[in-house]
Amino acid sequence: MTVEQEINRRKTFGIISHPDAGKTTLTEKLLLFGGAIQSAGAVKSNKIKKHATSDFMEIERQRGISVATSVMGFEYKGIKINLLDTPGHEDFAEDTYRTLTAVDSVIMVIDCVKGVEPQTRKLLEVCRMRKTPVIVFINKLDREGRDPFELLDEIEKELKIKVRPLSWPIGMGKQFKGVYSLFEKNLILFDAGNKLKAENAIYINDINSAEIERNVGERFAQILRDETEIIETVYPVFEPEEYLKGNISPVFFGSAVNNFGVRELLDCFVQIAPTPQPRYTDLKEVKPADKQFSGFVFKIHANIDPKHRDRIAFLRVCSGVFERNKNYYHVRENRQLKFNNPTAFMAAEKSIIDNAYPGDIIGLYDTGVFKIGDTLTEGAKESFKGIPSFSPEIFRYVNNTDPMKTKQLNKGLEQLTDEGVAQLFTKTLNNRKILGTVGVLQFEVIQHRLKSEYGASCTFEPINLHKACWISSKDKKKLDSFILEKSHHIAIDKDSKPVFLAESAWTLQMAQEKNPDIEFHNKSEF
Repeated sequence: MTVEQEINRRKTFGIISHPDAGKTTLTEKLLLFGGAIQSAGAVKSNKIKKHATSDFMEIERQRGISVATSVMGFEYKGIKINLLDTPGHEDFAEDTYRTLTAVDSVIMVIDCVKGVEPQTRKLLEVCRMRKTPVIVFINKLDREGRDPFELLDEIEKELKIKVRPLSWPIGMGKQFKGVYSLFEKNLILFDAGNKLKAENAIYINDINSAEIERNVGERFAQILRDETEIIETVYPVFEPEEYLKGNISPVFFGSAVNNFGVRELLDCFVQIAPTPQPRYTDLKEVKPADKQFSGFVFKIHANIDPKHRDRIAFLRVCSGVFERNKNYYHVRENRQLKFNNPTAFMAAEKSIIDNAYPGDIIGLYDTGVFKIGDTLTEGAKESFKGIPSFSPEIFRYVNNTDPMKTKQLNKGLEQLTDEGVAQLFTKTLNNRKILGTVGVLQFEVIQHRLKSEYGASCTFEPINLHKACWISSKDKKKLDSFILEKSHHIAIDKDSKPVFLAESAWTLQMAQEKNPDIEFHNKSEF
């Protein structure tokens, strides 16, 4: 197979949603259809020994939530699908934002009972900024949910996107009969007792066919005809080109936990979802078909296998072909690196690969040379854009509760903050360490992982901080003078960049007004 053919058969996408909308369950069912797994895990109950394939950290299994992005690759109908299951919880949003830089399209899961929720809005905003094509999957149709038209109106209004149903539910909750695929023109009947097998579809080209009455009854058949007539009248004709531009989102209905409506979603996805798209560096547009290899690191994960203390950098291949045991140029470090065991992922399962193509996500064993946002090339001195660290919103002092394990604590903090789950600052006056995160739950996760993965224990002490801003100036003397004058408010980050710690919005505003030559940055990229 040629490189061009390999590129064109790849689809890389992320699944996003508010917590508990059923995202991880949908991920599992997609993997079942792809033959990547043989049975589904139990996401909700921590009493069951089988767990969701994509939730592989111990704390994820205990809490029943995803706290780190999982990468899974599988084949379906000759298409190589790279699926990234992202955390839904808002405290881990930054990991999701960075993951969205590595995908070409997104499936957004919405709970039919709750509708659009706060985290859904935030994630969709990121997709809109990047013009990422979005498919909507309205989940949990086996429960008594809201009217489908009401849900569609809310999605359009709240998320500011145009939608077009490509499947339509017949009934809901206890009266849920199935869905009619407007995309494939077939009727799929719901069987609550059959969760693992794909449903048998009845192909009906004519919505007025008596076959529909025979399967769902006269009343539901008439409702279906009336509602599909409204759909054809009110909503625009589905144009794949408009979807690819991010202008319209196809909508599917189903029940992921019952494995219902998932095949229709997947079949449509492999037909319409984009192949690998260009990415931008600080110098040019990089196209997948470009011959020279390039890629960027969007995630780092320490201790995927705690027994082996392995640290893996997740790299999105953007152009050319990645080859095992070949030298590549690490742009930030200005050095050559060779990788003898690059891996492909099936959640926590890893397999060594010899080649990877644009769109693929590969794992590179990392001894500490990678940071999020790093670029690898075949020699070109260019860096991919748009993968920053954001200013944290919640801050805590780190207190070491076991001085005998200081070395382990420092190593754990260093490695875990490399993953981007939190940021580490050190006050210049007293060397006290401060952790900054975007959510409170991050502290619990870090505390748990420090104990279970590094044998280190600590407590967190609240600190009254409003914002941490990176500071710079064209005038080095003025920057040095500012740092000296504000020494009580100055810390350094892991890269030894100076950071101003503002106790309040007023403190920050006054510092900015009195020091016009100092620039205050909300992102580490400047």
